[in-house]
Amino acid sequence: MGYGKLIGVVAFPFVIFSTASAWGDSIPSMEWMMEHLKREHPRIILTEEVISRTRENIGKDGKAREWYDRIRMNAQRILTESPSRYEIPDGLRLLATSKRVLMRVYTLATVYLLDGDTRYVERAWEELKAAAEFPDWNPRHFLDTAEMTHAFAIGYDWLYKCFSEEQREVLRNAIVEKGLKPALEVYRKWEWWPRSPYNWNQVCNGGIACGALAIADEFPSLAFEIIRNVLRSVRISLDRYSPDGAWPEGPGYWAYATSYAVILMTALESAFGTDFGLSNSLGLSETGLFPIYITGPLGLTFNFADAGEREVFGPQLFWFANRFGLPVCSWYERRNGSPHPLDLLWLSGGSRSPKEAGLPLDRYFRGVEVVSMRSSWEGKDAVFIGFKAGDNKVGHSHLDLGTFVLDAFGHRWAIDLGADNYNLPGYFGAQRFSYYRTRAEGHNCLVINPGRGPDQDPNAVAKIVDFRSDADEAYVLADLTPAYKENAKKVLRSIRFIGRKVVEIEDDVEANNPSEVWWFMHTRAGVEIREGGKEAVLVQGSEKLIARIVSPEDGGFTVMDAVPLESSPSPSGQARNEGVRKLAIRLSGVERVKIVVRLGP
Repeated sequence: MGYGKLIGVVAFPFVIFSTASAWGDSIPSMEWMMEHLKREHPRIILTEEVISRTRENIGKDGKAREWYDRIRMNAQRILTESPSRYEIPDGLRLLATSKRVLMRVYTLATVYLLDGDTRYVERAWEELKAAAEFPDWNPRHFLDTAEMTHAFAIGYDWLYKCFSEEQREVLRNAIVEKGLKPALEVYRKWEWWPRSPYNWNQVCNGGIACGALAIADEFPSLAFEIIRNVLRSVRISLDRYSPDGAWPEGPGYWAYATSYAVILMTALESAFGTDFGLSNSLGLSETGLFPIYITGPLGLTFNFADAGEREVFGPQLFWFANRFGLPVCSWYERRNGSPHPLDLLWLSGGSRSPKEAGLPLDRYFRGVEVVSMRSSWEGKDAVFIGFKAGDNKVGHSHLDLGTFVLDAFGHRWAIDLGADNYNLPGYFGAQRFSYYRTRAEGHNCLVINPGRGPDQDPNAVAKIVDFRSDADEAYVLADLTPAYKENAKKVLRSIRFIGRKVVEIEDDVEANNPSEVWWFMHTRAGVEIREGGKEAVLVQGSEKLIARIVSPEDGGFTVMDAVPLESSPSPSGQARNEGVRKLAIRLSGVERVKIVVRLGP
């Protein structure tokens, strides 16, 4: 099939794929797309109405003015910087360069469209021209290609009227040769990310779709074949928001995946007048609440999987606020201190805090088996608990079934260490669970009979079997037996939030044979052991948290460094976990035990 200008369009009827049958929407024919494609530019995400509304907002909304000043300052800084170069520092990823080009193009184009200073157009052209001359956009790590294609799509579409035909030709050819053709090879083989249910799917589909839509009137057969494949593929990953909007790869990858899901839907809607039912996917109307619930009073997330602690933001939250009537999402995103240009363009006026919106204090996300509980939506001294069961097979997962984090009195007391270096040998392969941070011993979990192999079953799925929430108390119980099936007949862990002040963690373990059982809690606090090991005093600043062993009677706390146990593998190159210690309980010869630890002021 050729990819020049389409003279005669072959009429394909709407085709319903099996993956789309539950969506009530079909895959459009090329003929339909040709008929309904918006011809003028811009047609991706942006419209003249959005630009006009944004100018008005800057004049009357203090947050819009603040963000515009910040974004314009970023654009002015970019004017002084050299164009990006082809750099793959780790031997695998061009991704940092792709992301930089993308942010520069968004920033320069947005500021130009708002104030008309052509210096920003000229600098955007320099950036795009340099990247157009790259030998490739690194399709072996296709996120890099997708994000660069996204950058070129925005530059071509938003600044179309500013560029000469010769400049447009350079950008079009780069989109086609370095973005769309490599993508089409992957779609036609239908391997790896088109079939993935995780973040690669949304990012690659979203970025490539933007490129296809940007040049669709000039290369329609190529562009429309791409779009048909995008619609077929992306539904696979959108299913992971079901049933209640949580994301299994943790808060960081929620932000990455969901930003591209929303980019894709808004691009389709602005180009065709419809998102083909993607926004109706189950759970999507609630996913804007996920980062709100998963973030504690200190602005730290429950950072399970390969996630960092930092609070996650994204302009998609304004889209959720507007599309699904969730002003709490607008409230949350307005707190973003590093706004994306789309934050300015999508800024929503309606805003309500979680308390004003009447959000319950506790939430059980069934899709990922995660619970968050808190004493209040207001005040940095509030108590917050994040707890998970879940699926060890999920993308970016750790062996962390049963882990928890705890915030109280203005500090995080029980922490999750997050990801290690992605470039460690086999980090996404056979050696993944040889690294401390990805093992159960590197989390606030139980470890039974530690050895050199994985310390939870890597294929385990653990369910929350009881969840209760009322005004004075919350309670969650998880059956973790599948994680420890080689060593135990039963492993249950519950967390009881007593009076919304005291946290009680109870583990009920029935081992197959007399066993060694470890209980761990990682912390940055100073720790003093008292009463023969029955009590530990954790100190941060002027605040103290008391940990007390209620059961068993012979249990005692010790304090350890956050390093592998002697029986565990210890590959070189791992993070050193400096400043982190772990509170531990070690029990030997256990057949049946109930471990109860109470944490409170």
